[in-house]
Amino acid sequence: MINKQDLIVIAGGGGFIGGHLVARLRELGHTRIRSVDCKPMSEWYQCFDDVENWQLDLQEKGTCLQAAEGATEIYMLAADMGGMGFIENNRALCMLSSLINTHMLLAAKEHGVKRYFYSSSACVYAADKQTSPDVVALKESDAYPAMPEDGYGWEKLFAERMCRHFSEDFGLITRVARYHNVYGPNGTWEGGREKAPAAICRKVIAAKLSGKHEIEIWGDGQQTRSFTYIDDCVKGTMMLMHSEVEEPLNVGSSQLVTINQLVDIVERIAEIQLKRNYNLSAPKGVRGRNSDNTLIQQRLGWQPDTRLEDGMEQTYRWIYKQMTAI
Repeated sequence: MINKQDLIVIAGGGGFIGGHLVARLRELGHTRIRSVDCKPMSEWYQCFDDVENWQLDLQEKGTCLQAAEGATEIYMLAADMGGMGFIENNRALCMLSSLINTHMLLAAKEHGVKRYFYSSSACVYAADKQTSPDVVALKESDAYPAMPEDGYGWEKLFAERMCRHFSEDFGLITRVARYHNVYGPNGTWEGGREKAPAAICRKVIAAKLSGKHEIEIWGDGQQTRSFTYIDDCVKGTMMLMHSEVEEPLNVGSSQLVTINQLVDIVERIAEIQLKRNYNLSAPKGVRGRNSDNTLIQQRLGWQPDTRLEDGMEQTYRWIYKQMTAI
């Protein structure tokens, strides 16, 4: 296990998951944390004075070498990404994230980093296994034969292979998690990069505050997903990083809901009922996606267990504060 004084680098530490990971490491008593992100620090989701906060563009090899110097562990969370509305319309930008992982792997190898974590996605799974709302939960083996989400999914699957081969050829210990729709407070909730839980919270709050009791839903509302609360994501990430599990693992809730059911949950939290307008031409992704947690239960003795209703209440309360702040 890592010592509390060893240097941990969080690539993408100014982002949603990265910020929560930095916060958790601080709570656990780690004293040397380097948080790196390309955004100006004023735009970081969480920023801590007792952490090395570096603004660097990690698409460049030189900045990755700089960021990785002296590190014992690297959590590679940096990527150009967002919700379905972003990744369906920015495939080239998503593919360019392959530069970040490639250069950071090279930097980790050069500096003798002991462990390297890569944040992959459920978007690596074959599209032909996600054509029905009554989807069979996706096992890790369902990533092959390869047919991932165009753009973003291909980049993630390629990065997974890079990690595998750096382990095989150079002995770098790599760990890979396939995240399933992570949500929670201190995340993106407007601007086009937000995911469904935050977008629906924002729309319900806006309808309640404006008195116009209507909501636009992308698709017909029958598409299904599972959503993973951020605390579960961080816990699973750290458990996997320090495990002996060499293959990618799902880190995702297995609580499957339709988008209509997700709206139901937020309406109950807001104590309001809205007229639903369905935008059938909007980006909506695959028809159904859920996480099979058999392997993570077998290998780590754990799976994400925060109820969607509880996580969404926390998320709703936080977004409400942002939208009503003076």
